[in-house]
Amino acid sequence: MDISVIIPLLNEEKNITILYDELIAALTPLERKFEIIFIDDGSTDGSFTLLKQIQQGDSRVIVIRLRKNFGQTAALAAGFDQACGDIIVTLDADLQNDPADIPLLLDKLEEGYDLVNGWRADRKDPFINRRLPSIIANRIISFTTNVKLHDYGCTLKAIRKEVIKNMQLYGEMHRFIPAIASGMGVSIAEVKVNHRARRFGVSKYGISRTIRVVLDLITVKFLLSYSTRPIQIFGLLGFISGTIGMGVSIYLIIQRQFYNIPLGNRPLLLLAILLIFIGLQFVSLGLMAELQARTYHESQNKQIYSVKQILKGMHSQNIRH
Repeated sequence: MDISVIIPLLNEEKNITILYDELIAALTPLERKFEIIFIDDGSTDGSFTLLKQIQQGDSRVIVIRLRKNFGQTAALAAGFDQACGDIIVTLDADLQNDPADIPLLLDKLEEGYDLVNGWRADRKDPFINRRLPSIIANRIISFTTNVKLHDYGCTLKAIRKEVIKNMQLYGEMHRFIPAIASGMGVSIAEVKVNHRARRFGVSKYGISRTIRVVLDLITVKFLLSYSTRPIQIFGLLGFISGTIGMGVSIYLIIQRQFYNIPLGNRPLLLLAILLIFIGLQFVSLGLMAELQARTYHESQNKQIYSVKQILKGMHSQNIRH
């Protein structure tokens, strides 16, 4: 299998047939073997019935029906587990992503990249509740992860199988796939894609998701920078807190010993003691996190590196795992 197209959906009954026709029109001229994987994420309309009819008429279509609405990240993860293609393409089912852009992403991937992310440069969404939060989020994510992309929220992506098969996604982390992949040392590109106004149905996104995205961003930043050395972040915080606490304590001791200033009613004394204990707690937390990190990697024989290619003797071996 050359290409696996993965589409998570929730209550998109009116869009499914149009999307399927557009996908066939975009993929057939490529003359490459492909499969289309629809993941019904707990739809309550007629989406699954329609998907079942499409699948019965086309063996290239796979339908995965989840028991309830688990969210887009879980739906994508289910598709990734099922996908057999060497290249995995993801897109939304709301018709706002244009399947005609898939060849554009594949061409960019053939230039040697491991992941190509879509960029909705001319986005057809309301500004206040969709585009403005997205602009702010993209800048924060780019700054925090040091992976500069214009549009982390664009589901339209093309990814090599060996990249996505080594990812474990949770929460709202599907939007952080490029950032997580960067921790594996993959090459990432971004191309402008067409974005269309929603024709049917209602958006499943809103400002309320911003808080969850921020919390997941903290997790991603920790995983990218400190997952194999947590003592360096917790120990640093503990060292700073403890040093400040000790400094304040020495200052108070000097005042008491040389200037006879009483300390019993000084809130600064309580602050110094608190900072010292916080420092000790951070260091202890870092040591426990170190033990957890070693258990995580050693129990699963999980490597702390990712190999792309091995040169040995007269042969070059590409690593696909």
